[in-house]
Amino acid sequence: MADTPAPPSKPIEQAGADSLDYLIVRVGGELFALAGPCVREIARWHAPVPVPGAPAVIPGIIGQRGVVLPVVDLRLVLGLPATPPARSTRLVIAQHEATDLALLVDEVLDLARLSGAALALPPAALDPGRARLLAAVARHGDLPLGVINLAALIIAVQEGL
Repeated sequence: MADTPAPPSKPIEQAGADSLDYLIVRVGGELFALAGPCVREIARWHAPVPVPGAPAVIPGIIGQRGVVLPVVDLRLVLGLPATPPARSTRLVIAQHEATDLALLVDEVLDLARLSGAALALPPAALDPGRARLLAAVARHGDLPLGVINLAALIIAVQEGL
């Protein structure tokens, strides 16, 4: 049997100066990516403390390592139906500039390196409310992947979506 090089584990993982690590998460039945430098930590799900008057996308706050963080339910922000937490539910502690928050996701799947060439602009036919939250789209294996624009997400939550 001749030695043949093994195919890459994921077609979107490419080395290069313009590549960046992304945390791949599942929200509903869809895959999304968060830029690795924005991700501080991944925590197991624990129920947040509700805040009276907070919008539905913020089910409450948590204390994490001495810092109070708002929990943002990515399902609701992305227009997906809410579901009860499961064993795989995680809180992704993220930071953009001076804003720290905990993003509620259904599952953390992978850490993948995406090259700039693998990223494309969101399609024009995409719902404008969702498109403004995406920095790019790509593929993870055979599945579509939306790359979250964390700055735009924070602004949308602050503006009440």
